[in-house]
Amino acid sequence: MKITFYGVRGSIAVSGRDFVKYGGNTSCVHVELDCGRHLVFDAGTGLQNLGKKIRKTKDSIYLLLSHHHLDHIQGFPFFDPIYSSSADIHLLMPAVSEGEVFPLLGQMGGRTFPVPYQNLASRITTSPLLECSDYDFLHSTRLSTLSLNHPGSGLAYKLEADGATVAYVTDNELFPPGTPLNHYDQWVKFLHGVDVLIHDAQYTDDDMPHKHGWGHSTIKQVMQLAKDAEVKHLALFHHDQERTDYQLDAIAKECSEQLHANNKETSCFCTFEGMALRLDKNGLNSL
Repeated sequence: MKITFYGVRGSIAVSGRDFVKYGGNTSCVHVELDCGRHLVFDAGTGLQNLGKKIRKTKDSIYLLLSHHHLDHIQGFPFFDPIYSSSADIHLLMPAVSEGEVFPLLGQMGGRTFPVPYQNLASRITTSPLLECSDYDFLHSTRLSTLSLNHPGSGLAYKLEADGATVAYVTDNELFPPGTPLNHYDQWVKFLHGVDVLIHDAQYTDDDMPHKHGWGHSTIKQVMQLAKDAEVKHLALFHHDQERTDYQLDAIAKECSEQLHANNKETSCFCTFEGMALRLDKNGLNSL
């Protein structure tokens, strides 16, 4: 499979000279399976650039949402394939209340966007997913879910395909106040041995305790999780909107050195917009 990052920021898109290297778009990760199928994790502002790349694809597009917050859905109205009559788009996402329109579509209700979702030319199907479930997904592909520790909840995904495993876990607070939906040990079990873990690492220790309970993990907590779960590669994701290129360079260097010193089996890196990786049974390589 090929993994490409189109948006790696959290909360809000940013721009400016301090955000050139890592990019300013919000969450969007494209996974292209060896069979040619397109899987997209989240529909943040990075989805617009992905749409330009795959606007003419004849293969079905599977869009998997982690949750319904604005920074993870706001790119959808600008996704070129939704306006194509030849496009088949399958929306997989956390369930909503009975009778409620999925916010991804509801934002195109006519008041907040000029094109109502009912008028889109593409063929769109919606499938609510359950937490702590396993799905036989496409050909020889398995998808597993677990509830996020995040305000409003949501889903983490583990994808097994093409002889490898990638997990997408964003907007997840490993140690929230109160009783978590899933305790730390459950995350270790769910993620044990995955090849690539893409995990929310929005906060530093200095951000706490002011932002405790906001639904995001600290970088040190995620590093410990990767070590305990024996993850092969840790991809730090959902960077704080105020974190500059210089700061993320320093974080990437420190995390890589610390993990390598304590656990030579796990590598660590900060994701950036445009980063492309090849993952298969032989390991992970940059493209």
